[in-house]
Amino acid sequence: MIEDGRPCLDVAQQLQAVESAIRNAKQALIHDHMDHCLDADDSQDRTELKAISRYL
Repeated sequence: MIEDGRPCLDVAQQLQAVESAIRNAKQALIHDHMDHCLDADDSQDRTELKAISRYL
């Protein structure tokens, strides 16, 4: 888009959309992993769960 000379607003909107999509994918991945950790009754999984939850 930049190479094509698109307006800054278009580029900024596209970047915002990409950031939002990545954030949503990250949250879905982390929530899914947390669900699996909660299903397992393993102390190592609980420690990992706490570490992962920092990224929410």
